[in-house]
Amino acid sequence: MNAMSSQIRKYEMKARAEKQAETRRRIVEATAALHEEVGPARTTVAEIADRAGLTKSTFFRHFADKREVLFGGQDMLVQLFGAAIRAAPPAATTAECLAAALEAAAVAFTPERHDLAPQRRAVVAANSELQERELLKRARLAAAMADALRARGADEVTARLAAEVGVLAFSTAYGRWAAPDNRLPFTEIARAALRELQTSATTLSAVQDPGGLAGRTPFLR
Repeated sequence: MNAMSSQIRKYEMKARAEKQAETRRRIVEATAALHEEVGPARTTVAEIADRAGLTKSTFFRHFADKREVLFGGQDMLVQLFGAAIRAAPPAATTAECLAAALEAAAVAFTPERHDLAPQRRAVVAANSELQERELLKRARLAAAMADALRARGADEVTARLAAEVGVLAFSTAYGRWAAPDNRLPFTEIARAALRELQTSATTLSAVQDPGGLAGRTPFLR
């Protein structure tokens, strides 16, 4: 009886999670469509809920406001990035800390989110207000990584520079992951993006300062 009850509970939890994911998908699709039609400023929560076939109360159970629909998960990414860097082994290099942060963020990039990514990117690209919000999001991610690196003993310049590299790797990886024809997991794409940036930075430093910067800057290793 207990085993059966456990199975029933698992089924109910799975069904509930799937329903929540479907509701969030409908909200995101409705928001993106209205942003394209009338613009973010003229889009209201009531219109989003109506377009999605939901009530306003259901909308607010999933999102704090309309702006969070396209930028939901930001706080989670900030926490994941910072926690992963702080939890890296004491002997980990700065580059390894950045790799750990990118890998930790992979849990946020689900197949459901991938399906909505092209529409979201198109909406953001067409609106300057949303582009500014995107830049603020990246600044928060950079600040979280820099703080975590400083907590590990990195100096100010190294922490800030490495954090910017981490954000660039993240942005590059997200763009590739969000491509409609992409089938690779975010982790694999993020690792490749970080390696490419390390290679480019090392090449650039070798050209501008042979034998110098590449050997002195920890995040290149």
